Amino acid sequence: MSNLLTPRVDIRRSAERFTTDIAWLDSKHSFSFGHHHDPDNTHHGLLLVNNDDIVRPGTGFDTHPHRDMEIVTWVLQGSLVHQDSTGHSGIIYPGLAQRMTAGRGILHSEKNDSWRLEGDRHTEPVHFVQMWVLPDEARVTPGYEQLEIDAELLGGGLVPVASGLDKHDGAAAIRIRNRHAGLYAARLQPGGGVDLPDAPFVHLFVARGAVDLEGSGPLGTGDAVRFTATGGQRVTATEPAEILVWEMHATIAG
Repeated sequence: MSNLLTPRVDIRRSAERFTTDIAWLDSKHSFSFGHHHDPDNTHHGLLLVNNDDIVRPGTGFDTHPHRDMEIVTWVLQGSLVHQDSTGHSGIIYPGLAQRMTAGRGILHSEKNDSWRLEGDRHTEPVHFVQMWVLPDEARVTPGYEQLEIDAELLGGGLVPVASGLDKHDGAAAIRIRNRHAGLYAARLQPGGGVDLPDAPFVHLFVARGAVDLEGSGPLGTGDAVRFTATGGQRVTATEPAEILVWEMHATIAG
């Protein structure tokens, strides 16, 4: 596919994102989302949503439906309580990967109120990134999976978080229902770096900190880069940083 595409490195700065700022939620949207719509910014590859959310304590997203979507949640700070109509519930925290398969239909809620399940009331907001990828098969049975990968992140390299790629079959990564997409995370110390995957579509998101992208220069918290038909660039931290990287070998038709 990459032979048919025009190579491009498209940098999107943090301040360029759509913003939803209400009493309990500060949300930044990399792509069109909700009432924010730009027909030229609906997705990159298979990635439709990259929401950078801060939810105040005692609040959150009430029960709402999803369908035919692979939803991956990555917590940066605090804790997020997940409950869904398949009977799954749990607390998501930094280093714990979570995937929800909406399939033919699921209801779920996400709240910053972990004290209802355990512990004392806290005053800390929860900061997380939620990413949506189209599945390659519709109307499957809804599902949920989570996996602790905090130890793997200590190595400083790209760690598979959630993937449907054949090369990650059997690896310590949550499986998603798209054989053309995989998500990595890396926690980098100053001077540490990783090489990005070489794929038709790559999405780099600087979740926090600052890095230098080979050939493009500095990136800060909230900045993103959309790579088309190019990859393999070196990302080097200039201060402690956490990055999320999607490797995608297909795109949404049309």
